[in-house]
Amino acid sequence: MSHPAPSGSSLPPILRYFDFTHLPEPLLSVSMPFSELAYRLNTMLPPGPETTVALRKLLESKDAAVRAALDMPSREDGRHGNSADR
Repeated sequence: MSHPAPSGSSLPPILRYFDFTHLPEPLLSVSMPFSELAYRLNTMLPPGPETTVALRKLLESKDAAVRAALDMPSREDGRHGNSADR
């Protein structure tokens, strides 16, 4: 998913870590709402230290949610964990 930069501004480098297009399902579905929120916050909030902290904490939450999704049962076989665990 490509998000345009607001007019006259550049995107903060942290936003690159919210890319989810390379992820397989269901990780993509877990990661996508975090990306959408990150870009929305970047548009809504003024640049500054608190916005940076908000984006960093959101990134931490996204990473934890994606890791948790690795333990979801597979739709194909009902087992838990990713393919590296088998």
